[in-house]
Amino acid sequence: MRSYARQKKRPIWTDIRRQYQLHLIIALPILWFILFAYVPMYGAQIAFREFEAWKGIWGSQWVGFEQILRFLRSYSFWNVFGNTIALSAYQLIAGFPFPIILALALNNVMNRRTKRTLQTLVYAPYFISNVVLVGILLQFLSPTLGVVNHLIHAFGFKAVNFMGTPQLFKSIYVWSGVWQSAGWGSIIYLAALASVDPELHEAATVDGASRFQRTVHVDFPGILPTVVIVLILSLGQIMNLGFEKAYLMQNPLNLTSSEIIQTYVYKVGMSGVPQFSYAAAIGLFNSVINLVLVLGANQVARRLGGVSLW
Repeated sequence: MRSYARQKKRPIWTDIRRQYQLHLIIALPILWFILFAYVPMYGAQIAFREFEAWKGIWGSQWVGFEQILRFLRSYSFWNVFGNTIALSAYQLIAGFPFPIILALALNNVMNRRTKRTLQTLVYAPYFISNVVLVGILLQFLSPTLGVVNHLIHAFGFKAVNFMGTPQLFKSIYVWSGVWQSAGWGSIIYLAALASVDPELHEAATVDGASRFQRTVHVDFPGILPTVVIVLILSLGQIMNLGFEKAYLMQNPLNLTSSEIIQTYVYKVGMSGVPQFSYAAAIGLFNSVINLVLVLGANQVARRLGGVSLW
């Protein structure tokens, strides 16, 4: 008991000195987070100031929540906010189940060579950059030269300007994203499926369960905690659609449907007359919504299923 008490009172610096290799390994990612995640938060205060570059952050006038209220009162707010919410919800509902279904399907492929070939084919689109992907979409969906419109002509219908039709923008954005990322997203579920106890499958087989029934009643419950965790993280990123792809797909014809918070922030903050404080306030507003969503989703998941991030 005395030796245990003496060991418990040992100074922390003694432990660090004795196990400095482990503490050094931990220190590197912590240092990275401090420098690139927490230090930049210092600049977030410009969202509460009327920032003027020649005066600096501390020299600029403090205006409180005026910039955020300005965004909430602007004529663009409901269009931009509505597009972001609608596109995010559409993307989550359409895109979230596909990696799960794909992982369950790949897990049931018995031939190793076939399985590896299929995995390579479904992973490959993830490595296509958004610039190239949008270029492919523009070529395929072109009203004059696009393959899709040539097929439409062949059936006797008029050409459709897909990229210039606001009602079609969200579907093109979401389903091209599903094609691009579903294979890569299935990796985490395939890893979770590898940890499912084979004895459960053996017992189900003895009971006469088909392969589909084993997938539904053994495999899916086995990866359910992983599904819940990924869903919580996805809800936390629901407002972060990404700037690049949406901006590249925008044109004057579909702007009413394609203008989202990320592209709007770029335009008010960088193009024309820069409004740094206004852009920072909109970005902060977006981040706060994400924080509320991930906290709420985590709380609901913990109460309903006992699975949560913390």
